[in-house]
Amino acid sequence: MLTMPKLVAAVFFAALGYFCGDLIKPFLPEGTRTVWLNETLAVLGLVCGWRMSGGRAGGGTASAYGYGLTTSGLIAFWGVFLFAGNKALQYSLDKRYKDPIDALKAMVEFGLEYFVLIAVPTVAIAAIVGGLFGGWLTEWVSKRWS
Repeated sequence: MLTMPKLVAAVFFAALGYFCGDLIKPFLPEGTRTVWLNETLAVLGLVCGWRMSGGRAGGGTASAYGYGLTTSGLIAFWGVFLFAGNKALQYSLDKRYKDPIDALKAMVEFGLEYFVLIAVPTVAIAAIVGGLFGGWLTEWVSKRWS
């Protein structure tokens, strides 16, 4: 069901995902394709904001900060998961692995590499502050329009 807190959370976290995508690009290795990075993170922000933050609005300010940070963490987790999975799939299609287990192991390794690349202060601070503000904003909208 469409509610104002869900809509605001979805839009805010989509914007946060898009913004963080721009912050991540300079830290990626040279030659990394970033064609769909911003859009993917924006869609993840939209879905996570709608489901996580918007769905939990109304529990008070302390819980708002918690679900805001959780939403930022989910965007990061699913972003790393999707891009690591995509890279492992591309390598798999190039026949670089003997069996599916090797591809899954490589996916975990790619995910750890991506996590280390994006765990820089610029991106981390933006995600944390954005998550805190997004949770607060969602809670504020929940009190105003619910």
